[in-house]
Amino acid sequence: MSDKKIALVTGANKGLGFETSRQLAQLDVKVLMGARDESRGAAAVENLQAVGLDVEFAQLDVTNSDHITQVRDLIESSFGRLDILVNNAGTVHAEEPLFSNSTATVPVKIIRETFDVNFFGLVELTQVLLPLIRRSPAGRIVNISSMLGSLILHTDPKAGLDQIKPLAYDASKAAVNMFTVHLASLLKDTAVKVNSAHPGWVKTDLGGDEAPMDTVEGAKTGVSLATMDDEGPSGGFFHMGEPMPW
Repeated sequence: MSDKKIALVTGANKGLGFETSRQLAQLDVKVLMGARDESRGAAAVENLQAVGLDVEFAQLDVTNSDHITQVRDLIESSFGRLDILVNNAGTVHAEEPLFSNSTATVPVKIIRETFDVNFFGLVELTQVLLPLIRRSPAGRIVNISSMLGSLILHTDPKAGLDQIKPLAYDASKAAVNMFTVHLASLLKDTAVKVNSAHPGWVKTDLGGDEAPMDTVEGAKTGVSLATMDDEGPSGGFFHMGEPMPW
């Protein structure tokens, strides 16, 4: 069994997931890079291995229960525990633009498909891996959320979100935040800490080219929560070390 911390990052073949994997590996963490597409995931792993980082590919579509079971079995047989889980995989449906209020028009089918990735897959994966995370002396679960999941910000006319109300995406992230609070409460007497992270508006496929932050900055919040010490918080929602409103 490895003496290194063991991490699993979902959606790790590009964007925030790839950069999160890089930053964790640079901190001497063994990183399993989960990705749906085998060729793209393998290419991402090779990219980081080429600069000497300890990463490994794990095929993982978070909506595929068989993949989740296989990843659980891989971690258990190879390492016996999981120290860090970064639930990064997420989607905004191509038919639901971010800069809109889709409440009256978004089909329920799109809401279901968005929740399958952003919420149901995240919950199933976390539940299946939780016994392995409990074995860690300092387990950390980081759920990548968004300020767009904040009810307080959406009801604040000064927050600037009047025209950014994609219902499926926003509701799924609000659900992720509720899962964070409930799971942290369940684990409050353990060594496992659970938090939500708002990465910021980042240049990714989701954030677009007009976003002001690059992935290096965007990954910092999640990496910090994944590697914080025993005095760190649990059950919170953070951006760059500062609490976000629920």
